[in-house]
Amino acid sequence: MKAVIIDDEEHCIVTLRWNLEQYCKDITIVATAGNGQKGLEIIKQYKPDIVFLDIEMPVMNGLDMIDNLEDIDFKLIFTTAYNHYAVKAIKLSAVDYLMKPIDKDELIDAVEKVRITFMNSGQNIQVLKHNLHSVSNLQKILVATSEGILFFNINAIIHLDAQSNYTMIYLDNGNKQLSSKTLGDYEEVLPADLFFRCHNSHIINLQKINKYVRGEGGIAQMSNGREIEISRRKKAEFMERIGL
Repeated sequence: MKAVIIDDEEHCIVTLRWNLEQYCKDITIVATAGNGQKGLEIIKQYKPDIVFLDIEMPVMNGLDMIDNLEDIDFKLIFTTAYNHYAVKAIKLSAVDYLMKPIDKDELIDAVEKVRITFMNSGQNIQVLKHNLHSVSNLQKILVATSEGILFFNINAIIHLDAQSNYTMIYLDNGNKQLSSKTLGDYEEVLPADLFFRCHNSHIINLQKINKYVRGEGGIAQMSNGREIEISRRKKAEFMERIGL
């Protein structure tokens, strides 16, 4: 697979190139760039399969570069130390990203995911663009399943249940979807004004509660009929969140 690296720090390019040559031998770096403007040029010229993209760069940063992309037929992996609002948009869009300094095992996993999946990059990045431009009101989430990629509004989620290192997402149309992300991943990115982790194993949509049954911690009866336990240590916070 052909790849390009777009990063304003030369030592980061050198390190990433070395790691790819050592551990991902079917990846060939065909070009590099130090800003988003040059990145657009090399993407057009070399038509890579994978783009490793930094976010904070001079001239044109990575987010502006994404906004200027038209035909998207490559997989995008962020390589970034960027750690505030955009990371939420990145996570919700299920775009792979690697935090600097890059761990070789995480790099191998990211490349393997690109190798074995056939995600619709164009659709994926369109969701990312939407989220970046409405970061205060993130609406859409993407979930990769064994059958493909599903998109739906976060308001459609009733609750999420932990299943080991996976998460089962229950939707208001009666369907449920298994995600490879952990419950902790979703707790971090879902809007806190709408979702509440009421138990180690559960996150609930506060707008989908039909009834609260008092008890040691209590039970939240959800709109799909499921009864979700509220842990004792979370009860006070839960009561405050629902205004009781």
